[in-house]
Amino acid sequence: MRHKILSAGAKELTYEIREIVKKAELVQQAGQAVYWENIGDPIQKNAIVPQWMKEIISGLTLDNRSYSYCPSKGVLETRKFLASLNNERGGAQIKADDILFFNGLGDAIGKVYQYINPGLRVIGPSPAYSTHSSAEAAHAGQEPITYKLDPDNHWYPDLDDLYLKVKYNPNIIGILIINPDNPTGMVYPLETLKRIVEIAREFKLMLISDEIYLNITYNGARAYSLAEVIGNVPGIAMKGISKELPWPGSRCGWMEYYNRETDAEFNKFCAVLDNAKMIEVCSTTLPQLAIPRIMGDSRYAVYRQEQNKNIGNRSRIISDILGTVPQLRFNETYGAFYNTIIFKEGVLHPEQKLKIADPVIREMVEKWVAAPDVALDKRFVYYLLGATGICVVPISSFCSDLNGFRVTLLEENESLLKQTFTRLRDALLEYVNS
Repeated sequence: MRHKILSAGAKELTYEIREIVKKAELVQQAGQAVYWENIGDPIQKNAIVPQWMKEIISGLTLDNRSYSYCPSKGVLETRKFLASLNNERGGAQIKADDILFFNGLGDAIGKVYQYINPGLRVIGPSPAYSTHSSAEAAHAGQEPITYKLDPDNHWYPDLDDLYLKVKYNPNIIGILIINPDNPTGMVYPLETLKRIVEIAREFKLMLISDEIYLNITYNGARAYSLAEVIGNVPGIAMKGISKELPWPGSRCGWMEYYNRETDAEFNKFCAVLDNAKMIEVCSTTLPQLAIPRIMGDSRYAVYRQEQNKNIGNRSRIISDILGTVPQLRFNETYGAFYNTIIFKEGVLHPEQKLKIADPVIREMVEKWVAAPDVALDKRFVYYLLGATGICVVPISSFCSDLNGFRVTLLEENESLLKQTFTRLRDALLEYVNS
């Protein structure tokens, strides 16, 4: 080619959550059963969408509107319904026009970073959810800027680290919150959220809050939305139905704009996002039509409570199995359906292995771990996959200098859940003692 095609930020677009799938599929093709603990799709882990929800969705397929374009910002009745849900919380108030629909939050995330000036940055948590960190780094053509989540303090944000990075980096124009957090399962305490809002107010920043798991909390936790704490600071909340109903195949998410009128630059930014969606015409109509009918149904709150209780029970099971392993820094989870588990300093080294009986799989794994600059936790993940078929994601791939792995809390079959995590624990102990 006469010119380089790719932008400087293209190399930052990585997604280890699905990259590990490619290797797991090779292991599976070689005859090893695979236990998918890498990706947050409840349907793949045997979650059943209630019949009453399916009947609502099926009924909507008979409605001719389901086959039509909808308004560019989204179905008006749905945006009114969602604005009302937000306003009932008593915080920042919004109207239907403050909501913009996307084809999933991945689409929304990409749009947000695409239209930020490339010289400006959004600081996000580390460990970081890959879709955010990759998109932000790609827009800037540099590695992500992050604030630390502390594994020795329930994975809560290190607020001193956040404050100093914002203070001494004038190119930061926004703070990202993921609440409840992916990948750690941490729920931001109310006082922590208030302090982050104060930092944003002091330095005249906007806030971005990924709240896809906002209604997935358990074991006594309660997640506060950005709207409840934001005051008059400009901000965007990102929400969706892929995890909550769950309906990940709907690819249906939305943004809520808070306090557009308080800052002219922020208002322009929101207007550009609206215009960008208008150029694309609109997002998918059918799932938008379903939202008020499902979430407004009296059965929905009961259903969500039952699902959260089940996730909380699975969180305790995993805690009972892995929580006492001395080589780990383990935190119980209270939101979303993931847990990030960290190896203590000095536990991992490059000579550790697991026995892999199948010579074909063993050769594959040894090739993978022999590649240049393979992180120590990634070595463990590869050996775990080859020896047991358990597929997890290394934490070094979540924009973190820690070594560990992320698991899901989604397996509906309790017997299989216990079996899988007991095998994981036994393999882990064999590995660190090899």
